Amino acid sequence: MSKTRVLVVEDDQLVAIDICTRLEALGFYDVAGRATTGNEAIEIAAQLKPDLILMDIVLKGKMDGIEAAGTIRSRYDIPVVYLTAYTDEEFLKRAKITVPFGYILKPFNARELHTTIEMALYRHRADAEREKLISELKEALAQVKTLRGCLPICATCKKIRDDKGYWTRIEQYIMDHTDADFTHGICPDCAKKFMDDKS
Repeated sequence: MSKTRVLVVEDDQLVAIDICTRLEALGFYDVAGRATTGNEAIEIAAQLKPDLILMDIVLKGKMDGIEAAGTIRSRYDIPVVYLTAYTDEEFLKRAKITVPFGYILKPFNARELHTTIEMALYRHRADAEREKLISELKEALAQVKTLRGCLPICATCKKIRDDKGYWTRIEQYIMDHTDADFTHGICPDCAKKFMDDKS
C-alpha cells in the first residue's frame, strides 16, 4: 500500500523538522516536500501534487497560510489541514472560507496529527465521490428531461421534430436521446388488420 504524500508548510525550521519526523515515524506518510512561504507552497503543490498539505497559518512573506491554502484548493483540489498556535477569531473566520479539512492547534501529539490527517483524507475522498455522483445524476436527469414535455409529432408519418427543427423517425429520435434499442414486431391489432387485408 502506498504511503500518503504530505507537503509540510512551516516557516519555523525546527517545527518543520519535528513535524516531518513525526509523520515518517507514524509509518503511513511520506514527506513529499517542505515549504516556508505561501508562494513556495503553491509552487511545490503545483509540481508535486501531494495527497495532503499541512499548512501553518502564520508564514513569513506577503502571503499567509490561509491565502496560500485558498489558492491551492481552487487550483489543485488538494486537502489542506491548518497547523497553528493561534486561536484568534479573525484567523478562524478567514480559515473557514477556504474550507479546510482540519485544524490542529500547536503543540500537538502524533495521535492528533494522524487522526486529523486520516479524517481529512476520508472527507476529501467522500467529497470527490459525492461530486462524481451529483455529476452523474445531473447527466442522467438531462437525458430524462430530453424525453419529457411536449414532443411535436406528425399525425401521419409519426416523425418527431427535434429542437433544431429537423423531422426524425420516432425510433431514431428515441435511440439518439436514450440508451434504448428497438426490436420490431407486429402488435395483435395490426396483425389482425394485416390478415384481414390479405384475405
